[in-house]
Amino acid sequence: MKSLNLPPFEYKVKKQNGQIWIFDMIRKRYVVLTPEEWVRQHFIHFLIESKGYPAQLIAVEKEIQVCGMKRRFDLVCYDRQANPYLIVECKAPSVALSQAVFDQAFQYNLSIAARFIAITNGCLHFCGEISGNGKFQMLAEIPNFCG
Repeated sequence: MKSLNLPPFEYKVKKQNGQIWIFDMIRKRYVVLTPEEWVRQHFIHFLIESKGYPAQLIAVEKEIQVCGMKRRFDLVCYDRQANPYLIVECKAPSVALSQAVFDQAFQYNLSIAARFIAITNGCLHFCGEISGNGKFQMLAEIPNFCG
């Protein structure tokens, strides 16, 4: 898999039925190792090990309703009061982080209502905060956990 602009981490992989699987510590099971999953697993470990997010407050690929349609978010981190704090949309390294990717994350956040919205392809990461008056402001980095 491609080298990413995220800290390395110790991971477990296995090969089964011709596919490579990686262990997801949040879902506590092996999942197929796709380029997007590679980014998602790196970002999970980055949030936990570098930004202080408790693993038990991170949800991975849960179904939500967005404008009456079923969708699945990549990552949502909750604060200690179980309020959504950060939503992260992960893309494969080959996918450009365009306005469409931010729009997707914003759409998901209509249902989630997290304070912070981030997008990443493992090489680039962008994050912003929605203030109390609903304005969105880009941040210089992914926020540390303060929940």
